[in-house]
Amino acid sequence: MYQDQALDLEKQFTAALKSIARRSDLKSYVEQTPQLNRILRHAAARFVTGEARQDGLDAGQKLIAKGYAISLEYIGENTTDASECEAAVKEMMTLIDDFGQKGTPARVSFDLSHIGLSLDTELAFSNLMKLAEQAQRAGVELFISMEESSKTGQILSVYKRAASIYPNVGITLQAQLKRTPQDLAMLASPCRVRIVKGAYQESDDRSIPRSPALNERYVELVESSIRQGHFVSIATHDEQIIKTLLDQGLTGSNIEFEMLYGIRPDLSSRLKAAGHPVRIYLTYGQEWYLYLCHRIAEYPPNLFQAVIDLVSNEEIEPVQSYN
Repeated sequence: MYQDQALDLEKQFTAALKSIARRSDLKSYVEQTPQLNRILRHAAARFVTGEARQDGLDAGQKLIAKGYAISLEYIGENTTDASECEAAVKEMMTLIDDFGQKGTPARVSFDLSHIGLSLDTELAFSNLMKLAEQAQRAGVELFISMEESSKTGQILSVYKRAASIYPNVGITLQAQLKRTPQDLAMLASPCRVRIVKGAYQESDDRSIPRSPALNERYVELVESSIRQGHFVSIATHDEQIIKTLLDQGLTGSNIEFEMLYGIRPDLSSRLKAAGHPVRIYLTYGQEWYLYLCHRIAEYPPNLFQAVIDLVSNEEIEPVQSYN
């Protein structure tokens, strides 16, 4: 009985935190309250490399030196100002240039709503094409993240148009959405696919709640992706899912494990030590508040570490936790 109550509270906590993450008034309050901003930003350092591009590049280079692949995101989504979308595109183009000039084999990830999807689908497509052309010249992968289910159709439409021209563009699919098996089946083969559980709060008619059924769906999607000849990023920290896939012998040059920066570095280290390709997903930027809320919501025990970090004056260096 106690375990059932604990699980119910965890679900309520997760839902509440996802709602808090979307509260623009709370976000503004955090941004406008210097002391609170400083404290929460310190906690966010566990999961976000910093506010500047160089912070992400520096952390990425350290991880590459340790044998990891990296994916780097300039945080931002739901941008409704055209000039801010343009600024985001310029920032990402500079990031791509930085990777290209250094010859760094890397991936740049982003939300389409950061580069115009919230304003106009064609604006997002046009900006994506600019990024894809530059990334192809620089030898850099682009990966489109998935957002709320209300945007899924638009995101997939933009992705398919771009990927038909630039094969260096990949797409993220959420296992929690009931529509995902059909979406996967409609992708051209081969392509680049990242499978995640999904961090957004969705209605029951559209999604599968966190459960053994969702874990089974996740494994099925990975298996289907491999059968279709896709290059697959297995983006989960769920050890049971990972064990299931490894027990089935799903290894090879067309799969990798992708882990979020600062979360379960011990698991990333173990997988790499066992000879599996591991990619670390890093982020940087000023929009760290929403990202912090999501990281805690998707794995509530992260709250314990966040509270410890809140009261600690010690510098947080997650890179040191990776072997």
